[in-house]
Amino acid sequence: MPTVPIYNIQGAQVGEIALNDIVFGSKVNKALLHEAVVMQLASRRLGTSAAKNRSAVRGGGRKPWRQKGTGQARAGSRRSPLWTGGGIIFGPTPRDYGYSLPKKARRQALRSALSAKVEAGELIVVDELNITEPKTKTMVGVLGSLKANKALVVTSEYQEALEKSARNIPGVEALVSTGLNVYDILAHDHLVITKEAIGKVEEALA
Repeated sequence: MPTVPIYNIQGAQVGEIALNDIVFGSKVNKALLHEAVVMQLASRRLGTSAAKNRSAVRGGGRKPWRQKGTGQARAGSRRSPLWTGGGIIFGPTPRDYGYSLPKKARRQALRSALSAKVEAGELIVVDELNITEPKTKTMVGVLGSLKANKALVVTSEYQEALEKSARNIPGVEALVSTGLNVYDILAHDHLVITKEAIGKVEEALA
């Protein structure tokens, strides 16, 4: 069962916490982490690329010339894909690239990501993150005290002041524990999480 120190927002150690071995001490499955990241990135794709086929382009209502007797190849529409200004053959159409891994795989991937942070010493637990007013300078000072510059900050409940304080800092993102995901964990150098949020994460994944 891994044990990590608990810090206050001044960066001083105020205690220790024993983490759940199932959630924070599981074997890191790199292949599963890769699958989870690819799934998330695929789901973020807009899939709005489109091209007009012959039925969507403008014009082409009248047959260009009569079928026989002109010496030219027969043609039924000026919007044929063979003509300039015609439709596109097999062009891209709007689609959804998203897909989903099985629930057990998603949960295990999240456990692997959290365990990887513990193994690397990049998990920072704080007793509380009470920021009363939205000030970027305040958040910069807190992260500086914790020595966590590019960090994912996780709290148990939504805190508007904290979210506004963090969103202007490059490389820093604030999340509620229910929104914790593999991509954001791996994309940041440190995971700063409150003691209360640890309890909620363990309750959901244990």
